[in-house]
Amino acid sequence: MLKLVNVSKTFNPGTITEKKALIDINLHLNPGDFVTVIGGNGAGKSTLLNLIAGVHECDTGSIFIDGKDVTDMKEHIRSRYLGRVFQDPMMGTASNMEIEENLAMAYRRTKKRGLGWGITSHEKKLFREKLAYLDLGLEDRMKSKVGLLSGGQRQALTLLMATLETPKILLLDEHTAALDPKTAARVLDITDEIIKASKLTTFMVTHNMKHAIKYGSRLIMMKEGRIIYDVSGEEKKNLEVSQLLSKFQSDGDANDRMILN
Repeated sequence: MLKLVNVSKTFNPGTITEKKALIDINLHLNPGDFVTVIGGNGAGKSTLLNLIAGVHECDTGSIFIDGKDVTDMKEHIRSRYLGRVFQDPMMGTASNMEIEENLAMAYRRTKKRGLGWGITSHEKKLFREKLAYLDLGLEDRMKSKVGLLSGGQRQALTLLMATLETPKILLLDEHTAALDPKTAARVLDITDEIIKASKLTTFMVTHNMKHAIKYGSRLIMMKEGRIIYDVSGEEKKNLEVSQLLSKFQSDGDANDRMILN
């Protein structure tokens, strides 16, 4: 479903601020893979996610989504294949629009535009069912402005919007980092349920080692623009935080944020 071949990215090349963000990345995700990506600050996690999303262009290499070469495809066109949830709960939704209006935009984004007016009764019924699944009471607040929601409610709504029309790949960019621990746990559980129910191919960047181990079918560790550890199956299931932390420490990459997490 996702294939990266010899992908590299350098920011500000030839200057004193040159930064080799990614170096010869080769990565292959099968349909249904749920990959958690972990690494210290500057490891290349977010750059890799942004290259997949089309925010940045590769310097070298190729990117394929579901067998299609999207290397030179612009971000707004590539977004048809992707669902994305950002770290900031304020992103991904229109705060001055109603909940059902936000859902309607997400639902129709891959569909042919017509001259129909308003939200249909079929759409309202669908949105109510999907919101009820979140178990946050939002199905009874479909006319509420999104800006009135809490950070956790808004992030759960963004997740629902990103998966309302099944994407080829779901990109999660530390999507619970700005939430309090209890809310983050709830949003992660909802995330896991949606991914499993729809068998989504998922790429989740996180700083939290417990989350990286608990969720997903595969774990990737990055350092200085390279993938240094790739584990799945029983080996991942049997991983402990102490083992992962030890690997970070041995690589001199266990920053304070990760230790605290």
